[in-house]
Amino acid sequence: MPTSAAPLLVLVAMPEEAAPLHARLAEPSPIAPPFTAGVDAMRGRLAGQDTVVVTTGIGVAAATAAATWGILTLSPRLVIAAGSCGGLAADVEVGTLIVGESFTWSIADATAFGYAPGQVPGGPERYEAPHEWVDRAEQAARASEDPAAPHGVRRGLMLAGDAFVTADIAAPMRERFPTALSADMETTASARTAEALGVPFVALRAVSDLCGPAADQQFHLELEIVAETSARAVQALAEDLAG
Repeated sequence: MPTSAAPLLVLVAMPEEAAPLHARLAEPSPIAPPFTAGVDAMRGRLAGQDTVVVTTGIGVAAATAAATWGILTLSPRLVIAAGSCGGLAADVEVGTLIVGESFTWSIADATAFGYAPGQVPGGPERYEAPHEWVDRAEQAARASEDPAAPHGVRRGLMLAGDAFVTADIAAPMRERFPTALSADMETTASARTAEALGVPFVALRAVSDLCGPAADQQFHLELEIVAETSARAVQALAEDLAG
């Protein structure tokens, strides 16, 4: 398979999130990253685009290590965070596809020293995805919707950190981050790594669980369903790039 053009690098945390992406790859071929447990990579063509899907493992450290390896080894044209996330905003519903516009740390707190919630000393208040790439990702997300069963698309702030956001901590987290749409354990780490290494980054993750749902809200969708939603959006973005 020719690999002269810079590939797309798609990062997911779990094998269940990688599966619908692997199924869409033409000429798939495994790559052996220099890691042991929980990390694998598959290279193929997605909508005609050279694409590498990396399963990073869960958490900030795992995402940082795998993203660093992928970027330095592959020199991708774009890094895409895919898979699932938790819905944090009170009006987000399960199945909604979140397009990441900005990213910060969900549990970092140096406010006693004058920093913004989520800001790590020495780092920015937010990591920002390039506006033109967010626009293209949002267009792809909307193009991937099934008119008979639309999943909804939201664009905005995503949080990440090494804590699962349960109902007990969702309310205070919403107070600290009133505009945040979602929370997960990898995306900000991947965004930070991509920015540090000079590669554009976008996120297309679908909501599988609500962090502190209201009494009348459906609070959970099967991981396979939301992984498929995310994978369709990633494919639509690859198709847009191919055009």
